[in-house]
Amino acid sequence: MSIRVNLDRVLVDRKMSLTELAERVGITLANLSILKTGKARAVRFSTLDALCRELQCQPADILEYEEDEG
Repeated sequence: MSIRVNLDRVLVDRKMSLTELAERVGITLANLSILKTGKARAVRFSTLDALCRELQCQPADILEYEEDEG
């Protein structure tokens, strides 16, 4: 996949746990974990909006385009 999810790095920078973020955003810990590990197939704009609001960041802080090798 060419989109990398940097949620774990942002969480460390903000000194916030995945559980705390899930509670603040209002999504399940399981769904947030799927996103964090890069296994999500899609992200709703409303979810991305809530993540950015709670983490006080920009979408580019969470999602990064990485060109595929080959």
